[in-house]
Amino acid sequence: MLKVLSGEMTRKQLQTALKLKNDEHFRKNYLLPALESGLIEMTIPDKPRSSKQKYRLTTAGQALLEQMKGQTQPRA
Repeated sequence: MLKVLSGEMTRKQLQTALKLKNDEHFRKNYLLPALESGLIEMTIPDKPRSSKQKYRLTTAGQALLEQMKGQTQPRA
């Protein structure tokens, strides 16, 4: 999910980017674990059910993404 999260995205945008159709499966297996581990955050944390809610990478999520990118590059 970290690889497809670009800027701020809605739940539906994330789900579409991951090609996942089942809302409950996405929420339980992708969204909640990423939120609980601190890799992503809500843009409106006071209103988790807001229709305007979006998600973005945290500093920890950005660091992990950079680490993952570094591991995929071949070494000289």
